[in-house]
Amino acid sequence: MAVSNFLGVFLVVEIIVSGLRFGADGLSMNYYMMNCPFAELIVKNTVNRALQSDPTLAAGLVRMHFHDCFLEGCDGSVLIDSTKDNTAEKDSPANLSLRGYEIIDDAKQQLEMQCPGVVSCADILAMAARDAVFWAGGPVYDIPKGRKDGRRSRIEDTFNLPRPTFNSSDLITMFGQHGFSVQEMVALSGAHTLGVARCSSFKNRLSNFDSTHDVDPALDSDFAKTLSKTCSAGDNAEQPFDMTRNTFDNAYYNGLLRKAGLLTSDQTLLAGPKTRGIVNGYAMNQAMFFFDFLQAMVKMGLLDVKEGSKGEVRANCRKIN
Repeated sequence: MAVSNFLGVFLVVEIIVSGLRFGADGLSMNYYMMNCPFAELIVKNTVNRALQSDPTLAAGLVRMHFHDCFLEGCDGSVLIDSTKDNTAEKDSPANLSLRGYEIIDDAKQQLEMQCPGVVSCADILAMAARDAVFWAGGPVYDIPKGRKDGRRSRIEDTFNLPRPTFNSSDLITMFGQHGFSVQEMVALSGAHTLGVARCSSFKNRLSNFDSTHDVDPALDSDFAKTLSKTCSAGDNAEQPFDMTRNTFDNAYYNGLLRKAGLLTSDQTLLAGPKTRGIVNGYAMNQAMFFFDFLQAMVKMGLLDVKEGSKGEVRANCRKIN
């Protein structure tokens, strides 16, 4: 019965994703079938090898894809190194915690040997994030390919990334500007089921929180003590978002119910009247979270993609051709 239900969900997912084949001109599920048929396998094997050695990199790949797509669209701009004339996105304080660049470099190097000038860095990153989600125990899904790489990466653009101090209204507004519904925003926030945040991102909740409270009243008192202990090691000390930092599950939402959301932007999802019910639903039903998450990820992967002459296929993901 369980297998039957899984297959049913998988078929529905295939139908939904297949419907996106022509959602963006030039993108398709089988984009590399003729000119680089082993592209997806090369990326998947590269990701799996890396995550077997260091499971914490799954969070880095998913977050990197998100930070890429929210700025200038899904065009691999987050991968570009700074030069003497330009400070790139990756050197913004908002991106200093991103990890996994070497995985993208490794996959790109193999693909350039196999089929030079064909597979874009933007597609490699999108595929790597998808494969990382599945490796960590999350849903399986497919994505359209054919993105081209952008030629712009500037630190000032990272101002448009969500901040850890945002409340639910801020998040709804920012995600809405990119075409996401409230439900899609809450589902994408569930990517915080993987990984850690640095003390510098949540220490504002531990002292002088506002004119009335020293500690954020939305924070469980025991968890606040845990965070204070973490921060005693300095701003770069790390705290997992939930109790299963390397496993993709719905523990993140259950943590919010216990007032153990790590960032203000996490815990606010339980406080917000438009988001509270969705959090409760995902906490009770992991399958529903998985289903909504994969649909939102496919949609995110189509944000402002570069096609044709609007972009290029970089020979090196770290620099513009």
